[in-house]
Amino acid sequence: MKAVILSVSQWKKIRTELQTEHPKTVFMIRDKMKRVLGFTVREHSCWIDAERIEDFHNSQEGWHMGKKHVFQVHLDFYSEKKRTMFLLKFSEMIHEER
Repeated sequence: MKAVILSVSQWKKIRTELQTEHPKTVFMIRDKMKRVLGFTVREHSCWIDAERIEDFHNSQEGWHMGKKHVFQVHLDFYSEKKRTMFLLKFSEMIHEER
């Protein structure tokens, strides 16, 4: 199943909303997060080609040879049903930054 890839700021907004609905222990224990939310969180860093970033000329910080180093949050889903519900619920937050 394909992971949902978010920016750090997108994940912070979504996590804040999820924390109002679920107790803290859901976010502290991976097995509980997997069982309740249907996913686990994985932090990821990668280099993205300059052509894929619109504001290439606005920010040169973190650039190396036409690539930018970015941090992402990958949500690894274990239930297609929970993944679909997550995307329906948070699609507006996910697409507003892109």
